[in-house]
Amino acid sequence: MASNTIRAYRSDLLQFLAWLETHGPSRLSEIDLSVFTKYLRFLHDRRLATSTVARHLISIKMFFRYLVLEGVILESVADLLSSPKLWRHLPKVLSPEMVNQLLDAPGPDDRYPLRDRALLAMLYATGCRASEVTHMKLSDLQLEEGFARCLGKGNKERLVSLNPLARQRLQDYLRQERPELVGQRPVDWLFVTKRGNPLSRIMVWKLVKKYAARIGCSKDVSPHTLRHSFATHMLAGGADIRVLQEMLGHASVSTTQIYTQVEHSRLKAIHARCHPRG
Repeated sequence: MASNTIRAYRSDLLQFLAWLETHGPSRLSEIDLSVFTKYLRFLHDRRLATSTVARHLISIKMFFRYLVLEGVILESVADLLSSPKLWRHLPKVLSPEMVNQLLDAPGPDDRYPLRDRALLAMLYATGCRASEVTHMKLSDLQLEEGFARCLGKGNKERLVSLNPLARQRLQDYLRQERPELVGQRPVDWLFVTKRGNPLSRIMVWKLVKKYAARIGCSKDVSPHTLRHSFATHMLAGGADIRVLQEMLGHASVSTTQIYTQVEHSRLKAIHARCHPRG
């Protein structure tokens, strides 16, 4: 699993064990269905998102299955719990015009405008996740051929295409700004900080937020918004959904199909706005 997933599961289990210290029995073998019910109520009282509660429940279920396999307990009562129903929210996307404004937002007054412009262009051109871009190395980049190697979830490798804008901005960054950032240090990371360290996922998130606020976007914009926008704009341009699945690195096409709903909702909005009887 991805390192972020492992960290999330570990955090979930630590929270559950901390809650057990004051609200549950002292032995894991004594935990029954009523204990789990109380804990789920505790999570709901914290007003956590339904998806977060569902993830907590998955963490606990897998942990208790592990305890059964190890012989610590005889059976897992946690398997009797059903996950909460999850509503599929349509992802937020930016219009092509707004994306262009965002890509042009970094300017001479910013500390590293060439790096930031290349980063934003890479996110939108490839549809990569922030974590995938931050893990890219110089050796993964093939500017002449117009593609990059990407390591996605589950360490699955795929190739992503670079459009002319992304290639030009990457070239500008690599020639003019990156050498100043790394100095004489042998650094292979593509996007780096002023000390030559790889740009973190959190830093990418902050940079996107910063430039989105500059052009007047809502606070909900994040690196994943560019991924959603990439997918939606590709479908609007006529891309095949199976091809888009490969580009995004989705294990199942059902995950990719949500973007067809986004595109359909956009068409409905245009129809309602433009039709005389809309």
